[in-house]
Amino acid sequence: MYAKRLDNLPPYLFAQIDALKAQKRAEGVDLIDLGVGDPDLPTPKHIVDALCEAARDPATHHYPDYLGMLEYRKAVATWYDRRFGVKLDPKKEVLALIGSKEGIAHIPEAFVNPGDYVLVSDPGYPVYKTSTLFAEGKCHPMPLLEKNNYLPDYSAIPKDVLKGAKLMFIGYPNNPTGAVAPMEFFEETVEFAKDNDIIVVHDNAYSEISFDGYKSPSFLEAKGAMDVGLETHSLSKTYNMTGWRIGMCVGNAGLIEAFGRVKTNIDSGVFDAIQRAAITALTGPQDCVDQACAVYQERRDALVTGLRSLGFEITSPKASFYVWMKVPDSVEFVARMINEAGIVVTPGTGFGTSGAGYIRFAITRPVDRIKEAIVRMNECGIRG
Repeated sequence: MYAKRLDNLPPYLFAQIDALKAQKRAEGVDLIDLGVGDPDLPTPKHIVDALCEAARDPATHHYPDYLGMLEYRKAVATWYDRRFGVKLDPKKEVLALIGSKEGIAHIPEAFVNPGDYVLVSDPGYPVYKTSTLFAEGKCHPMPLLEKNNYLPDYSAIPKDVLKGAKLMFIGYPNNPTGAVAPMEFFEETVEFAKDNDIIVVHDNAYSEISFDGYKSPSFLEAKGAMDVGLETHSLSKTYNMTGWRIGMCVGNAGLIEAFGRVKTNIDSGVFDAIQRAAITALTGPQDCVDQACAVYQERRDALVTGLRSLGFEITSPKASFYVWMKVPDSVEFVARMINEAGIVVTPGTGFGTSGAGYIRFAITRPVDRIKEAIVRMNECGIRG
């Protein structure tokens, strides 16, 4: 009855977590959910108002442009220029996505043949691996180790893998580790990709969630990056629009054209009213982004301070809304957290084998709930 590819497809981590949360809530447990990275802050009012106005316009009720409204693609290009100094041709180097997850899930379909290797960050966003499996490629994990500042060591990749590699997924600020990457790393990545004829896909969904004055770069800022790569981005985290499902893929014109051919055959684009609201988000006032980052920074500080008070050794992240923590056994720790303290966190093993011995907190709950989580951990004897 079922396709054989399902045998190799693991259950999606966050769907499993949702099922576990539903079970605990049915048992009457007051859960503090620090698991999935879904912002609890509302979408800014001016963006919601733009959607309402656009949705009332009958002109938005028809099939959208497959590649995205030109006005939206121009807004993306303008935002990239203003934010990163990256010049993009909106007609050839920008493509609308139904959220960056959709883009990441479909990119391998344009470039990966059965048996080709895809280099994936490990730990990393689970869709890097599943998208490769759907394209019948073979994943080669690139371990992100603490001793290497959670950056992949390209010299450790076997030569036979490099010979058969077609595509590579990386992402900084990183999910799940919260690590950031210097421009020198992106420059090294460009040279590595050119030397080995590999397409780079950089997942930049968290670039705008940063703290302590840190500003995250774009991979496309690196010299030569436009020759070898694509970058996916999303409005989900920046503007608290996870449910809206809109993002963008930008980069090399030839790669965009090939990926666009896949998308025109499998979806009908993003609702024009949502694209108009996204234009408002990208071109309108950005103080809402600064305000959100201030909220997340306060939460980060509360969590890091609290965990350190319990004896855990932890690095305070410069970006993303994740805190990555070392524990003796990630699966056992997660089970204790939910069963004894009613706290949901994510096991590092859900992001790859190199995530063993770590857990991820998402700072997507108010400070008072984060502080309550620390109290619960202390009362249950969950300490470092």
